[in-house]
Amino acid sequence: MTIRKLSAGDIIESRCTKCREVLNHRIVAMVEGKVVRVECNTCNGVHNYYPPPSAKEAKAPRITVAGKARSTTAVPRMPRKDPAEIEREEWASLQPTFDYDKAIAYNMNGTYQVKRLVLHPSFGLGIVKVLIVPNKMQVLFKDGIKLLRCQFL
Repeated sequence: MTIRKLSAGDIIESRCTKCREVLNHRIVAMVEGKVVRVECNTCNGVHNYYPPPSAKEAKAPRITVAGKARSTTAVPRMPRKDPAEIEREEWASLQPTFDYDKAIAYNMNGTYQVKRLVLHPSFGLGIVKVLIVPNKMQVLFKDGIKLLRCQFL
């Protein structure tokens, strides 16, 4: 079996930059016996020669000090909790400490302090979490955190 040298005009496999696949290409230019530029037979795009990726060999498992094979795969991450679920848990933990008689009726022009109870006409009972400049506050309700307008003390 004889191996023929490549020359300009021959067909070769290459990764096409437009098609993003390994396809047949025609050799356009060579430098010192190496393929430099090719033309895709599918899209007719001319680009530098990119050889097809070679198949990677499977790695052997690493051996630990105890002599047991250790997996090279990463440990799966724990799924994050849903933010709404975290807010519901916080509400459930704070609810027994509420003194419903001290709740202030919500008014957009009212003044509020952190950790004070607010009684909103739509959302119900809530507790002020954070005061935000300018004139806003985050209030934790049973349904979650809401951003409300207010005045500062």
